[in-house]
Amino acid sequence: MSSRLPRPGRCVVMGVLNVTPDSFSDGGRYLHLDEALAHAATMAEEGADLIDVGGESTRPGAERVAAEVERDRVVPVIKELAADGLVLSVDTTRAAVAAAALEAGAAVINDVSGGLADPEMVHVAADSKAPIVLMHWRGHSRDMDRLATYDDVVTDVRNELSRRVDAALAAGVAPEQIVLDPGLGFAKRAEHNWALLHRLAEIRELGFPVLIGASRKRFLGSLLADGDSPRQPSGREDATTAISALAAVNGAWGVRVHSVRPSLDAVRVADAWVRGEP
Repeated sequence: MSSRLPRPGRCVVMGVLNVTPDSFSDGGRYLHLDEALAHAATMAEEGADLIDVGGESTRPGAERVAAEVERDRVVPVIKELAADGLVLSVDTTRAAVAAAALEAGAAVINDVSGGLADPEMVHVAADSKAPIVLMHWRGHSRDMDRLATYDDVVTDVRNELSRRVDAALAAGVAPEQIVLDPGLGFAKRAEHNWALLHRLAEIRELGFPVLIGASRKRFLGSLLADGDSPRQPSGREDATTAISALAAVNGAWGVRVHSVRPSLDAVRVADAWVRGEP
């Protein structure tokens, strides 16, 4: 595995840093540079293995921003954090933004479109030799809910991810650069998300590290609903922590979370459980 992809001997904890005004859980909180840097420092102090910097919201229904806006949001943050020695990924579907972020000091590309939104993305990964997360995706945020139709969600997601792997390999991306993400919540209804988690082993059988991004997502809010009202994102952290532990026990390479310390505790406990020793 690339030396730039964290491998701490347990499930990796990737901290989310949204420098956006409209992300579903923390939109607007870290849009300004000093706020973003302070939050990243907190996540690093809490033990994040990797900090994922994103400048465009991918919440359901979100509208796209211009590439220049996205780039100008993420590059200054990445440059400052990389100078402090933090390990960073860039959450983007645009090859030009990924290239600029890598030049600024990011180590990993996290592409929620799996290379579908911008065919040049896999070439950026191939040329830079940066690890790339290929997520299962069927369309941009404004369209994705209507695309949640499957014969068998796990089989379909597995097959579609396999095609994204083939495209990356054909572009020259090395197998050891690839991480897969089943894309919980992206063109998925709640039952699809739970099926993917329940049958995570079938995604792992593709032979690549797997990243799970369930943090505070709406399917958790639906599960924890108080009557007819879904639990709000701020009340979904315990459920997120539970998923981090279960993902780790079931062999996930990493979890992507908004709150680092609870999930780091969870994956450390899971690691000790699986090993039978601390």
